[in-house]
This record gives sequence, C-alpha cells and structure tokens, in this order.
Amino acid sequence: MTALSDAPLRKTGSTAPALDRRPVPRLVVAAFVVIGCAGLVFFSYTRSALWLDEALTVNIARLPLSQLQEALKHDGAPPLYYVLLHFWTEVFGTGNVAVRSMSGVFMAGAVVATWFAARRFAGTKAAWIAAAVMVASPYAIRYATEARMYSLEMLLVASGIVAFQRAMEKPSASRLFVVALLVALFVYTQYWSFYLLVVVVGLLVWMVWRGQQRDAARRVLVAVAIGGLAFVPWVPTFLYQRAHTGTPWGTPVLPGIPLGYTLRDFAGGASGTAADRQEGWLLFFILLPMLILGVFAHAIDERRIEIDLHIPRETRVIAFVGGAGLVVALTLNYLAGGAFQSRYGAIVFPFFVLLVARGFTTLRDTRVLAGVLALAVALGFAGGVRNVITQRTQAGAVASVLRREAKPGDLVVYCPDQIGPSVHRLVQPGLDEVVYPNFARPEFVDWVDYKKRLSVADPATFARAALKRAGAHTLWFVSAPGYITHVGTCETLSDDLAAARTRVQRTLSDDKIFEKPALQMFPAPARS
Repeated sequence: MTALSDAPLRKTGSTAPALDRRPVPRLVVAAFVVIGCAGLVFFSYTRSALWLDEALTVNIARLPLSQLQEALKHDGAPPLYYVLLHFWTEVFGTGNVAVRSMSGVFMAGAVVATWFAARRFAGTKAAWIAAAVMVASPYAIRYATEARMYSLEMLLVASGIVAFQRAMEKPSASRLFVVALLVALFVYTQYWSFYLLVVVVGLLVWMVWRGQQRDAARRVLVAVAIGGLAFVPWVPTFLYQRAHTGTPWGTPVLPGIPLGYTLRDFAGGASGTAADRQEGWLLFFILLPMLILGVFAHAIDERRIEIDLHIPRETRVIAFVGGAGLVVALTLNYLAGGAFQSRYGAIVFPFFVLLVARGFTTLRDTRVLAGVLALAVALGFAGGVRNVITQRTQAGAVASVLRREAKPGDLVVYCPDQIGPSVHRLVQPGLDEVVYPNFARPEFVDWVDYKKRLSVADPATFARAALKRAGAHTLWFVSAPGYITHVGTCETLSDDLAAARTRVQRTLSDDKIFEKPALQMFPAPARS
C-alpha cells in the first residue's frame, strides 16, 4: 500500500517523462489476452495433493464458525481467509481443485488490481507489462494454486495501492472508507500486514509533517487508524497466539538472508517443494535488472538509459514502501523470534511487479522490449508447467497403501503430527488414527506450547501405549525426516515399536519432495 497521487509531482523544469497514456495496438492487446488466458489455466490447477498447511487450513475452515476462534488460537493465524473458505467449500466442496480455486480467483483479481495500479504509476504500457509479468510469475502461480491466504494478501495490497492513490488525490468520505475497509481486511488476513502498515503509517506521518499534501495525508492516516481499530475484538486471541504458538517449526534468520531468498523466489528460483529451479534462476537474471531499472532509471532514447542514484520522484514512494516494507518485516520478524518463508513476502510482491514493469518500459526499442518480455513470460510459464506436475507431498503414496491394505480398526500413528492432516485427508474412514505424543486425532496440529510439550514426551512410553491400543490389529507408522522439532524422536519411536513387532518398510521418503512422509508396517504377532 502507498500514498501517491495519480500524476507524480515534479520540480519545475523537470525532464522526467510524462506517463505513457497512448492506446496499445490491437495486436499487442491480443498477445496479452493470450498470455492472460494461459495464466488463468496455470492459476487453476496443480496435480499435487494438499500438503500440511493446505490440508490443515481446509480442516479448520470446515469447522462450524462458532468453533473457528478456538481452533485458530491453537493454529496461530487470523480468521478472514478461513471464514471465506468456509463458505466457499459449502458451495463448491472440498476437492483439491475446489478448495484451491478460491485462491486462484483472488490471484486473478490481484492481476487486475495490479494493472490499475501500474497504469497510475507508470502508464498504460506498464500496466499491460505488469499484468503479463504477474500472470506468468511462478510465484503468483504457486500461491494461486495453494489453499492459503497469500493470494488474498496480494489482492488486498494491489487494491490498497490504488485506493491510497485515489484517497490522496481526493480524500472524500467514500474513498477514505475504502482505505479503512482494505486495512481492516488486510490485518485479518495475515499478521505480517502490520509490518507493511508500520511503513505506510510512517510515510503518512512524514507527509503530515513535511509533505505537500498534508491535509490528504492526515485524513488517510485517520482512515488507516480506523481500519486498524477493527482488529481490536481479535486482540485477545492474537496475544494468546503470540504467547503460545509462533513458528516452532523453524528458527529465526538474520534479515539479509531471507531478503535474498525473497527476491530469488519472486522469480521462481526455488519453491517450497524442492531445490533450485533452472528456469527460475534464468528469470531472476531478467527481473532483477528490470527491478533496478524500475527504481533508478529513465530512458533517454532507444539506445540509452540513464541511471540516477537519486531515485526519480515518480518512483520514490512505491520503491520506498515496497523496499522498506520488506526490510522492516524481515527485521521485526527476526527480533520477534519468528521463522521465515518466502511466501510471507507476498505483502510486497505487487510493489515488486510495479517496479519491474516500469523497468521494462525503459527499453524504448520495441524489438528489445518485446524480446525480453517474451523470454520472461516463457520462463515464467515454464515454472507454471513445473507447478502443475510437481508433487508437494508424498501423502498420496502413503494413503494409497493404506487404502489397499489397512483394515478397519488398524492403528495409524503419525510422527510428527505435522504430516497427519495431508495423509488423513486421503485415507479411508474406519482406521484408528493418532499422533505422537498425545494420541490426538490427525486432522489438526496444536501449535500451543509445541516445543515444550514435545520436550517432556517419552517415545518409549508412547510406544507401549500404542502397541496396547493396536492389540490384534496391524500398526501403521507414518513418519518423515527433517523436522527440527522431532530430531531423532520418530526414529526412536520406530525402534521401540520394532522391539515388539516385525518392522516392514512400505514406502520411502523422497528427498526431491517437500513433504515426504514414509510408511512402515508393524503386523500383529501371529497367535500361537
């Protein structure tokens, strides 16, 4: 979000070019329509099963709304996306495509909102370029096909950029209401929203103190405050989550490292599913120069581009809010002891796209612009193809064995509990499914005091209780490596079970897949 008038302010006599408002040729529009249609296909489907975060989100969203707040106290997220998904699944069901399609709709809306934001920021040509970059972005494609709130964040941020611009031009009651509404929706979507709002509020305070639009900035600041006040009823839940949940699955990382990861992943250089992607790195080496040009440059002619380290006035606010928003978020998150994933950078992704699009417009030679943009789109869609075919979890492989061979009453033990929701979603009813260490059901993960509860659990005691519970039934053990909360724990539990029953390895973990549960079978001892 930012506060910037539609026509950038310039000093008298400035040589900065006016925004390009000329109509786009029909052939170019047709090309972008084709790109848009292809992008919508990629926004709509991946063959992957739902991994932990998605399956857990769906399970929480399917609860009666009266139970949602209590469930989220144990999860650590704000409620808006879950409420929307609750009603969405009531209409469209809970299949993989159905639960992800809401995110796809949000991402399509984010593309449209980014188009309007880019047109205001850098002209019509930049608007079409921004839409193409975002539609073909592996980052956008990934989160358009994930049943999580990140596409909604991008929609709200892109809409917020436009709303703030309009409110700064004319701070009418209706425009200020839109600002307040978007802020309220934003803070109920993802808690990283507060990091970006810190920067926006700081900018508005500076404008009230030193800027040329003091009255408008003052009114917009009040609208932001009113929107923030909508969060007050949720504060007790937030404080409980802050004290008891957090991100026990990861460790804090100094801000410089996730800053690099975020820029890399914006281009699809890597993903949450596996290691580095060649097409993503190639795209990174296009988008990073475009980002630099978008921040610092303007075109002289078809052969020359001028780099001015004194950031052009028309670029300054977008670059400041996007850049400072990410740096502040990473810094405050580190100081708060939070872990990091590049998906959290969704709060600034629309700013990144706007600046990259402006960078493309500095390529005044039409042939060069068309060639570079076509290459960027092609590489982006290559990442989109990979997103379609890549599995995010091995839950399907485990569940297929259980569906074929497990009998009603068999005991299925999950260690860690973090692999429970994705596998449980795919197995047949009638199995006795429990998680380590407390024999809870596998549909949910209780993040409250997570590390503390694990530290006092005893695998040997759990194993004895599990064997007794299984009785004459087969015991199936679903486990996965790489969880810092369970270093050596699940292996110890497996060994304890093997001391009493024969261990049969049914499936193995695949290191190429992000979530990699494997399955072991412990048949009941033969009766003498």
